Amino acid sequence: MMKNISNKVFSLLLATGAWAGTALFTAAQAVNDLPGGPAVNQLNLHPPVTKIAEDQHWLNIFMLVLCTVIFVLVFGVMFYSILKHRKSLGHKPATFHESVAVEIAWTVVPFIIVILMVLPATKTVVAMKDTSNADLTIKATGYQWKWGYDYLKGEGEGIGFLSTLDSEHRAMSSSGNPPPTDNYLLKVDNPLVVPVDKKVRIITTANDVIHAFMVPSFGIKQDAIPGFVRDTWFRAEKTGDFYGQCAELCGKEHAYMPIHVKVLSAEDYSKWVAGKQKEMAAKADDPSKVWTLDELAKRGEKVYAANCAACHQANGKGAGPIKALDGSAIVMDADKSKQIAIMLAGAGNGAMPSWKALSDTEIAAVVTYTKNNWSNKTGQIVQPADIKTARK
Repeated sequence: MMKNISNKVFSLLLATGAWAGTALFTAAQAVNDLPGGPAVNQLNLHPPVTKIAEDQHWLNIFMLVLCTVIFVLVFGVMFYSILKHRKSLGHKPATFHESVAVEIAWTVVPFIIVILMVLPATKTVVAMKDTSNADLTIKATGYQWKWGYDYLKGEGEGIGFLSTLDSEHRAMSSSGNPPPTDNYLLKVDNPLVVPVDKKVRIITTANDVIHAFMVPSFGIKQDAIPGFVRDTWFRAEKTGDFYGQCAELCGKEHAYMPIHVKVLSAEDYSKWVAGKQKEMAAKADDPSKVWTLDELAKRGEKVYAANCAACHQANGKGAGPIKALDGSAIVMDADKSKQIAIMLAGAGNGAMPSWKALSDTEIAAVVTYTKNNWSNKTGQIVQPADIKTARK
């Protein structure tokens, strides 16, 4: 009887183990490889789509093989010598003072090895730093916690926009139990768009703290430092979507400022530029225009949802160290310049970032919205002209 019970218990354990293994396998497969981004159980570098990235891949393998060969030869000779010339076999240590041949060998051989490593590495590093003769120049500005892109030279010159983490992905993260998602925390509202087979120069800087612009498939990573201008470049050889992230710890929402680069054909890129220019022209507001409270509140609700709700919550109650806007003394204050100053300069040592990248109308709208939403029925209106004056 005990044997039967043991067999049943053993069978139950096997079934449980099989179920758990199947569940783990299923969970592991719930997220798939992301083309242009990370892969499941990824061990190697991202598949390259630029010549520089290809060179980096080759160097990675070359250095690995070279170091492995050196390791095997050195330790092979060492262990062979230990085993075959040990005292227990009757061997006695040789006595000699010096050997010119040995001195030459252990000087020349390492020198050759270093040359073999330095030459291809130097060629790649020099190419990585050559940002001249670019077809397109884009400034990437790091903000806490989003990216701003300004097209400075080439087709699309004058286009500028902010790229922020998609609100649905932010909500998934805040839930504490996000569903399996291939591009989790990599989806943005406005990706960086570039043409294929064109040399794109990226100028990096930052508005607040140090960030880093990194896209592994392009083989680029460049720090974005406040008050400094750095640059890097890439030439994508394939169309598609490619992903990166800020690679410098920049604050509590460091994980929420992904990079999404969309590479289009020359024809599709020209269409995107035309559409973006029309969109910007439509959004270009006259800063001298006088808006009604209702107009500003409707516009401000959209700005708030896209930029502020992630921290202050949709109900304006804040969370943890994030202060509430509903009932806030600064928001309720009749002196609107106090809230405007915080919007433009930030506060709390970066806890509240600067939003001066938004237009005068957008800032006026969101300030008006917060002053007249939830329980904040102040009736106060902030016009774009007020923001324009405060910037001076």
